[in-house]
Amino acid sequence: MTSVIDKIREYLGAEADNLLEHKTTTIPAASITAPSPTYLDDIFTLTNRNNQVLRSLQWMFSTGRLANTGYLSILPVDQGIEHSAGASFAKNPAYFDAENIVKLAIEGGCNGVASTLGVLALTSRKYAHKIPYIVKINHNEMLTYPNKYDQVMFASVKQAWDMGAAGIGATIYFGSPESTRQLQEVSEAFQHAHELGMFTILWCYLRNPAFVQGGVDYHTAADLTGQANHLGVTIEADIIKQKLPTVNGGYTALNMGESSYGKIDKRVYTELTTDHPIDLTRYQVANCYMGKIGLISSGGASGENDFAEAVKTAVINKRAGGMGLISGRKAFQRPMAEGVQLLNAIQDVYLCKEVTLA
Repeated sequence: MTSVIDKIREYLGAEADNLLEHKTTTIPAASITAPSPTYLDDIFTLTNRNNQVLRSLQWMFSTGRLANTGYLSILPVDQGIEHSAGASFAKNPAYFDAENIVKLAIEGGCNGVASTLGVLALTSRKYAHKIPYIVKINHNEMLTYPNKYDQVMFASVKQAWDMGAAGIGATIYFGSPESTRQLQEVSEAFQHAHELGMFTILWCYLRNPAFVQGGVDYHTAADLTGQANHLGVTIEADIIKQKLPTVNGGYTALNMGESSYGKIDKRVYTELTTDHPIDLTRYQVANCYMGKIGLISSGGASGENDFAEAVKTAVINKRAGGMGLISGRKAFQRPMAEGVQLLNAIQDVYLCKEVTLA
């Protein structure tokens, strides 16, 4: 019978040794607060979060296949708005039915399900007490012509609380002209959520056409996403959602010629990061108060090698010191049984003791 670590190696293929044997020479593991069964007791009981927030967090951390490990596997399905319902669900029309989204999260052993006000409200009396609900309260809609990119409020914190949600989620497009307004709106919403006893998750995404320079897309640069994470924890996000870094040097690329953008220290590139994906992600974790606020990585779009890509992302996140994956399209854009298998493959990485902190 194939062991879990052997299966992980099989998914990683030629990259297995590079990802599983890597030893970081940048930010040492000893300085990182890694997820553990006592994470909430060690970190959150020392914060200003009230007992209701702690209970909501504890419920999520005690749910699903990763229960009581300190790691999280969350199913997010807000693509019906963010990417249009047709584009999102045409591959598997069953997920036009909101109930199937919640069923997939439960059958897949997730810690929670994150979705829109409409999806979760429609199913709340049947499922809100069975799996932690996370209401995504703002979205970027794709019907305005021409398309624009602005996260606006679709739901209130009170609506999430009324349906029995354990937490709320929101996005800020850092770097966009609208980011200042979004930051203020989300900060106020997070304060209200905490007052009512719900935890908060922030999608810390970058959005600006200028972040593409010389054919390189710096929306996923480690230095820029790391700073976005640091802004996110500053407004008391309890968990940060971020895309895996694929490049570095966003600040330097945007400071070419006579331009002036941000502030940076060259040691970010010479001492705190390398070009290894685990080291780049470690820098993202470091910007989340050295891991005291958990970093969950986005699962990304669905493609031809979903299982391998999902496992790879999970290995990078875990070895960097991250808290888990929030993966949607790879799971719901396929038959439910396969979606469950994919979610379980992700979770197996976090359950596998041979995959350690780099």
